[in-house]
Amino acid sequence: MSGFKEIIGHKNIIQYIEKVSASDMVSHAYIMNGEKGSGKRLLADFFAMDLQCENRDPDGEACGRCRSCSQAMSGNHPDIIFIRHEKSTTISVDEIRTQLNNDIVIRPYSSKYKVYIVPHADMMSVQAQNALLKTIEEPPEYAVIILLTENAEVLLPTIRSRCVILKLRNIKDQLIKKYLMEQMEIPDYKADICAAFAQGNMGKAISLASSEHFNDIKEEIVHLLRDINEMETAELIEAVKKCSEFKLDINDYFDMIAIWYRDVLIYKATLSVDRVVFSDQLKYIKERASKSSYEGIGVIISALETAKARLKANVNFELTIELLLLTIKEN
Repeated sequence: MSGFKEIIGHKNIIQYIEKVSASDMVSHAYIMNGEKGSGKRLLADFFAMDLQCENRDPDGEACGRCRSCSQAMSGNHPDIIFIRHEKSTTISVDEIRTQLNNDIVIRPYSSKYKVYIVPHADMMSVQAQNALLKTIEEPPEYAVIILLTENAEVLLPTIRSRCVILKLRNIKDQLIKKYLMEQMEIPDYKADICAAFAQGNMGKAISLASSEHFNDIKEEIVHLLRDINEMETAELIEAVKKCSEFKLDINDYFDMIAIWYRDVLIYKATLSVDRVVFSDQLKYIKERASKSSYEGIGVIISALETAKARLKANVNFELTIELLLLTIKEN
């Protein structure tokens, strides 16, 4: 970790951070909002390091060499605090009170600021949010709180209104492809495919490029979606069992199905193939576009989101997949 130059994309956010850091116009609370893998944590790490740097460069970026930067890069800075939680789905009020509210009254040990980074802040319970709100309303002058969220809308309006919201945008495919080829030494054709499927998400592109199962998942989905309308119940059940082999990659599985139907929708609406991701399956994309209604495609896309939510809530895996495939078959 050496500086913002390591980050691909997000130029507007980086420029904003460098500007406020250099001018000491730092807000007490920020929300960094973006999907999983979009780079929120990396930006927050560099923001915190930038704020604490003892010898910031003339352009406003942390030097990466001083004692404070060395502590930040090693993850041992006493004035950069990460809020942790025991449960995988909830941040409790006690965790916010203990790690943030009770700690924030203690002045910084060695720096100008005391920076608190809250990953998965959208998982805070309502009670935890209310406890945090009291601190955000009357923070110490040295406090900076950075909330990392995938869905900032679930936070209380009173919290959102008191934070500067930095929304992470999708990264251009060409930048992602360049990174995969230069930094990960991925072949040109594979970098193209991974960038297309990542849909502007660098973390997802890296994950796909590193996955041993990526091509297997893609081929399984192509086979399933081409033939699902002709498949009998027994074959659907077999497809469910096959899907179970990819259980660890299930969100990638769902996202690829969503991209297939996005391709169908784009072709149906525009008759253009320029933005089709499954470009090697144009024959089947065109066939599906001629058979599916806009309403039916919408039902399928909604069913994918429902399936994700069910699995997140620990609903039976095979039942969830079977209901999803039946919905796809019927529409």
